[in-house]
Amino acid sequence: MEKGRILLAVTGFHPQRWRDLLSAEREVVLEPDGAKDPSITYAVVWKQKPNLLSSLPNLRAIFSIGAGVDHIFADPGLPDVPIVKVVADNLTQYMTEYVVWRVLDHHRHGLLYRSQQPKKIWHEAQQRPAGDISVGIMGLGNLGRAAASALLSLGFAVNGWSRNDRPMQGVATYSGEAGLIPFLKATDILVVLLPLTPDTQGIINYGVLKELRKRNGLGGSVLINAGRGRLQKDADIVRALDDGTLKEASLDVFEVEPLPKTSPLWSHPKVFVTPHAAATSDPMHLAPIMLRQMDAFERGEKLDNLVDRKAGY
Repeated sequence: MEKGRILLAVTGFHPQRWRDLLSAEREVVLEPDGAKDPSITYAVVWKQKPNLLSSLPNLRAIFSIGAGVDHIFADPGLPDVPIVKVVADNLTQYMTEYVVWRVLDHHRHGLLYRSQQPKKIWHEAQQRPAGDISVGIMGLGNLGRAAASALLSLGFAVNGWSRNDRPMQGVATYSGEAGLIPFLKATDILVVLLPLTPDTQGIINYGVLKELRKRNGLGGSVLINAGRGRLQKDADIVRALDDGTLKEASLDVFEVEPLPKTSPLWSHPKVFVTPHAAATSDPMHLAPIMLRQMDAFERGEKLDNLVDRKAGY
């Protein structure tokens, strides 16, 4: 199978590092030579222009630069070729670090102590052991399972919820619509790592947040979202924080990104904001994985980490 060209179609950041690394083995272009360019065999994309890929006759597979693939499915002209999602050790490590960082910060009263410092208040809050705190992870894929393992090693009780049953040793697992409320009622710190699909859009709303366990060693329930922004309703989170339904929140993703300067989340005293930085895709690690997949596919081997089109992830 002859090597064709890679179309690098990205929106929202500079593509040069990706182009340099992918060009080590294949020719890379930023635009096809016309709508029916026969030389394009692979597309490496992030929020590609609508219908850009629809007429490429020899396109064999699409690779997502980020962990999410909802941006690919947003294309009304998406061709019927395999879609490969990113699974890489360094991306998993970054996400695990973020989740552990935010869980520990909430567990160890980080917000309280940061608020006390400028006021020169010397007050020690009661500290509970990690085993008294239940962390519930929504989404038990590669990222969720890695985070769960790290939290278990620190002594936290860990719950997990997913669309289908995903047993994991040491984790109390729940699944489907029937398992959602029991999962929430057993959770003190909710960590959201779900993919964005039509079924999960807006799932983190006021009705869900009010089901979290509030009588706990933290003095209230906590939300951490490092998944996708449109999983949540920003206004519902503000409402939950204002009326005490939530004690605190750490948010890395938002309904609209960049987060508008008019959003009350920027200045809310109970919110910790990061700019979609929990697990940044690093081309140094990911480009070689993509190139190896392309080579293997051309030898007749199967692609790894294929997206299930029906499920949407």
